[in-house]
Amino acid sequence: MTQYTITVDGMQCGMCEAHVNDAIRRAFPGIKKVESSHAKKQTVVIAKEPIDEQKLQDAVNRTGYSALKITSEPYEKKGLFSRK
Repeated sequence: MTQYTITVDGMQCGMCEAHVNDAIRRAFPGIKKVESSHAKKQTVVIAKEPIDEQKLQDAVNRTGYSALKITSEPYEKKGLFSRK
């Protein structure tokens, strides 16, 4: 799995977060999780398969907010019983 962190400019409230989340879910129906924070100015997407970062940026930009930067890294679920 891969975690994408998008720096998003323009989100001001919870409704803004929901708008961005819904747009990403529509663009990528198979993603595992999407979560936005207007306070952190970011959206985090977790996907099983790699996704097109340009398409991800376009999905955010179509909402009226600006996707400024996208970073990706391998994601490993950390649960109560996981070992390291």
